[in-house]
Amino acid sequence: MQDRAAAPAQALLVANGPHRRFVLSSGAILVAPAVIFLLACFVVPIAQMVGYSVTAHMDQGVAVPGLTTENYARLFRSNLYWIVLVRTLRIAVITSLICIPIAYPLAYVMARGSAFWSRLVMFTVISPLLVLVVVRAYGWKLILAKQGFLNWLLQNLGIAQSPPALLYTEWAVIIASAHVFLPFLVLPIAGAIGKIDLGVEDAARTLGADWRAVFWRVTVPLSLPGLAVGVTLVFSLTAASYVTPQILGGNFASMLGTLVQQQVLSVNDWPFGAALATVLLIVTLLVNLVLLRLFEHRFARWAGAGAAR
Repeated sequence: MQDRAAAPAQALLVANGPHRRFVLSSGAILVAPAVIFLLACFVVPIAQMVGYSVTAHMDQGVAVPGLTTENYARLFRSNLYWIVLVRTLRIAVITSLICIPIAYPLAYVMARGSAFWSRLVMFTVISPLLVLVVVRAYGWKLILAKQGFLNWLLQNLGIAQSPPALLYTEWAVIIASAHVFLPFLVLPIAGAIGKIDLGVEDAARTLGADWRAVFWRVTVPLSLPGLAVGVTLVFSLTAASYVTPQILGGNFASMLGTLVQQQVLSVNDWPFGAALATVLLIVTLLVNLVLLRLFEHRFARWAGAGAAR
């Protein structure tokens, strides 16, 4: 009896065999362009960069055959590079933290506001991306200069008679980076909030929660996946940025991206520049993995607590 029952199922699998192979082959064809693009534009350049980082280097600027770890040893021997690495991580973390309280109200209006306000906020958030990063950096340079608009405004409002100079400091880089990369945090959070069922928020209000409790106990926990994606994007883009620190930070707030450019283009030391870039890539990946793990743990803990109730 079992053999008779299994026979139709086996016949169905045999009949569907060509169809399954067709589906698999069609899927491979559809995925092939994306795979080729990733290999050509990401995997191969990164592998080449890592290969350069373990290449010996001569004083004439010519890379010679052979593998060496001297480039990494030079990086860890000097306190200068450690200071720049810590500064890079500090600026990236502070920028990400500053963007969070600014991004949530904007994202909430985009996801829950009327059509007019949602479109207006979306245009306001996305419009900086339409301007070249160099133009944005020079615009902030005019605002944050010693005789710039910000100091003029503070003096005329009587807030400070002699405001401190923000240009060529870490805060200048942080302010401009937050302005540049804020959309990469707002959009994921808005997408996450838009997926939250309105019935959940209505149920919380029915149970007596005010708007603050609904936001902190319902909206924020359910939007943690979008927050995790946005924070990792802002952190990674800020840590790897070059134009903004170069124009607004100068030599007083240089970051690893600036050092990579100096080693590659000014000193012509490609192996050491590749070692700096590789360390920056590894550190950024590790920090992002830790952040994602913390967000996932927090989201799972909250979801488990909610299910238990």
